Amino acid sequence: MFIASMMFIALFAVSLAHFLWSLGRTWPIRNEKLLAQTVVGFKDIERMPPRLASLAVSIATIAAGIYALALADHDSGGTLLDLGGIALAAVFLARGIAGYTTWWKGLTPEPNFRLNDIRVYSPLCLALGLGFLALVVFRHL
Repeated sequence: MFIASMMFIALFAVSLAHFLWSLGRTWPIRNEKLLAQTVVGFKDIERMPPRLASLAVSIATIAAGIYALALADHDSGGTLLDLGGIALAAVFLARGIAGYTTWWKGLTPEPNFRLNDIRVYSPLCLALGLGFLALVVFRHL
């Protein structure tokens, strides 16, 4: 339950930030251009992606957090829940690994993003991916 709780807290924080961005807020950065350069990172980006995209990410991350809590319950869900956990692990691990590739660095060259991606975004995705794997394994121990 500890792993699932920590994952939920991280995913809730990510969900909350994306929800605020879907409302047009630029928290925690002072303007939209700098926010886009910091959290999106594509070359020459000037604006945040559409608000609906931020809302979709917000919903997806809170759903992933709830899914982590569901995986912590050993008595529910069965094989389908395990498969979903493995799929989420694959998504987060793929994003985490991608952050260290030259392809991703070429796609997201903005300096603020690069720094945050190496220090925060990619390691967090790797930790979440490993967390989902651990939750699936611990369901069977």
